[in-house]
Amino acid sequence: MKLTIFDIENWKEIGATLMRNKTRTFLTGFGIFWGVAMLAMLTGGARGGEDMLSRVFAGMATNSAGIITESTTMAYKGYQKGRSWNMNMTDVALLEEAFPELDGVVPIFQKWGQTFRNGKNSTAGQLVGADENYGKVLLPKIYGGRFINEADVRGERKVAVIGKRVSDKLFPTDSTPLGRVIEVGGTAYSVVGVAGDISEVHLNGSLDEGMVVPASTFRRANGYGDNVDFMIVTAKDNVDMVTLVPRIRSVIYRRHDIHPDDTGAMWVVNVAEMFQQVDMVFTGVDLLAWFIGLSTLIAGVIGIGNIMWVIVKERTQEIGIRRAIGAKPRDIIVQVLSEGVALTMIFGMAGICFAAIVLGIVHYATNPPDSVTEAHFQMSFMTAVGILILFMVLGTLAGLVPSVKAMRIKPIEALNSK
Repeated sequence: MKLTIFDIENWKEIGATLMRNKTRTFLTGFGIFWGVAMLAMLTGGARGGEDMLSRVFAGMATNSAGIITESTTMAYKGYQKGRSWNMNMTDVALLEEAFPELDGVVPIFQKWGQTFRNGKNSTAGQLVGADENYGKVLLPKIYGGRFINEADVRGERKVAVIGKRVSDKLFPTDSTPLGRVIEVGGTAYSVVGVAGDISEVHLNGSLDEGMVVPASTFRRANGYGDNVDFMIVTAKDNVDMVTLVPRIRSVIYRRHDIHPDDTGAMWVVNVAEMFQQVDMVFTGVDLLAWFIGLSTLIAGVIGIGNIMWVIVKERTQEIGIRRAIGAKPRDIIVQVLSEGVALTMIFGMAGICFAAIVLGIVHYATNPPDSVTEAHFQMSFMTAVGILILFMVLGTLAGLVPSVKAMRIKPIEALNSK
């Protein structure tokens, strides 16, 4: 015996039934369409939004913190407030010895507003002196060559890694000017690499617009002593940087005779804490997307249930005739449910296609060709299928009660109904 669900005549009848009241079918179908589209767009949009937030911190060691000294704000041990002070290489060694939880302590030296020259071409930017660990903390994008290494620092080599924008201005016809020479403050440096920022947050200025040389070379060329302009510390895996920062502050304060409660004397950029806050935002965005999407979806499902009730009521006599000529209860249930499934399939697929088009447009608009990282305003094929199946299951459940009611209609009562 041919199952009703595979009967072509049955589907023609379903189409005719749904088209009897075009306005009602369209409004119900639009509710399904919009519910599926909203859930799909919010799911794909939430992922893209997370990627855009992640883009802000991309390319940075997640468990790190930047430390900069400020003038003291409290008097202590005979010193008046407002005293200037500096961290130095002794502090670097002290932190490395006192905190085995740290994966690295990176001292940084810097001079702003330096002029970089190559023949007739020149540009201004930040000159940074750093060791080989600097690239491990900021995780730059290497366009060509390499970053500063340990041999450069030990040998006080006059080499440099230049930012992408600096390279474009000084060497407009050479995309990877490796081996070319740049003059800064009377010192010539050989280019060994071209790098750029991945993150949109800069702990120590933009790498794209600066130049990095070995710390030892920087200190000798600029007459630096032991003072450190900026320091970045990174913690090992499973170490909470949030709890580590107060201890680091306490150790440095004791050595420089600064009041233990003088939080204004040191500015700490705790990247680990920022990542924790961003993770909380991500969780909130996901929950909000699913809440709004499912709320819209449920509204569409209720619409399916309502139209099934109306269809059953309108076709009471027809159902009674079917029962009288031998239709089984299963046939009546399948007939009513098929109408709901057909409605869900047609408008659900339309909603998925609409969401895919909208997400594609947003994805294209938010990812220009020069983007270092990509925001994925997309939904996977499995997500789309999952949303459609979820809607079909809920739609089927919504039509189950009306279909059972139709199955229980007695032929005599149905024939006498008006």
